[in-house]
Amino acid sequence: MKKGDIMHVPLIGVSKQILEITDLIQNVADTCLNVLITGETGVGKEVVAQNLYAESVRASNNFVKINCAALPETLLESELYGFEKGAFTDAHQKHSGKFQIADKGVLFLDEIGDMPMALQSKMLHALQSGEFSPLGSDLEFKTDVWVIAATNQNLEECITSKTFREDLFYRLNIINIDIPPLRERKEDISVLIEHFHNSHQSEYPESKGCLPTSSELAVLCDYSWPGNVRQLQNSVSKQMVFNSWNQIIEELSCDKVDQENHDPSEEKMEKNTIFAGNGENECDQILSQYIDLSINEDSLLRNISLKEIKNQAGDRVEKEVISYILNQVGWNKSRAARILKISYKSLLQKTKKFKILLPGSEW
Repeated sequence: MKKGDIMHVPLIGVSKQILEITDLIQNVADTCLNVLITGETGVGKEVVAQNLYAESVRASNNFVKINCAALPETLLESELYGFEKGAFTDAHQKHSGKFQIADKGVLFLDEIGDMPMALQSKMLHALQSGEFSPLGSDLEFKTDVWVIAATNQNLEECITSKTFREDLFYRLNIINIDIPPLRERKEDISVLIEHFHNSHQSEYPESKGCLPTSSELAVLCDYSWPGNVRQLQNSVSKQMVFNSWNQIIEELSCDKVDQENHDPSEEKMEKNTIFAGNGENECDQILSQYIDLSINEDSLLRNISLKEIKNQAGDRVEKEVISYILNQVGWNKSRAARILKISYKSLLQKTKKFKILLPGSEW
């Protein structure tokens, strides 16, 4: 698509890392050296690619994106290089590939780490010579494209495991732009929230959504954001619909997965809960409730079901653990769910299933 057809999204942030990336974009945009953008899912790799394109002399030509992980091998090859009529069963007419469409512009290869090995050699040839052959053609066509690739994988590890060609890696990685995860640049969170809030107001004209208070923002900044900027954007959109940062914060706290922010005291509490006992053989205590060895063998054979005993015993342990944790945290269900590593919704379902009640309350 051409510059006028894409919504240019600025690179938002005030952190040192984002400012350095912004400077790097300015410095390399007109060099047309191949760029490899790396970073976790959701950090904004495509945004960086669009900014490179917008700042380059190629901005008046096409920006063409292809997701290398979204298409099977045969379809990916035909999409990249095109095909002649009759090249395969359903090739009823000639089709131009992305290399041809992106001529004089930018070809953005998203998820390049997922490109099948069989196609990597052909990609290497196209990058080295600027020439490619459509499927079903004996001719080679010349193209002038600026290739920007992106991946959330460690390609050097992929090279070691023989899933990515080393020569293709060095051909793509002339300029590397590594985008750090949002948890490593928390000073960007507030400006990103404000940006998304302002940009989404036209989408939700009836919304009464607001920016977070200072205390709410402190909690949001303390969250690890495993989905990075994309997750933050989705959270802002949801807040504008539900008009409640407390609800968003509660949901995020239940989904917290970053072990770096895990509270060791909570882990200790969890372990103490699971292994707490009164010194007796707990296995004997549990089994004695379900198996009466004083009855005759025929009755035992009819009544014992290991699967049923396992389920009942598991339910009992689960109920006692949930009850203990809830009492320890003062019935703060969000914190209890975080300690138990289950979602808030799952905790509510289990408290209902096991009839676990706050003392003095009723269903």
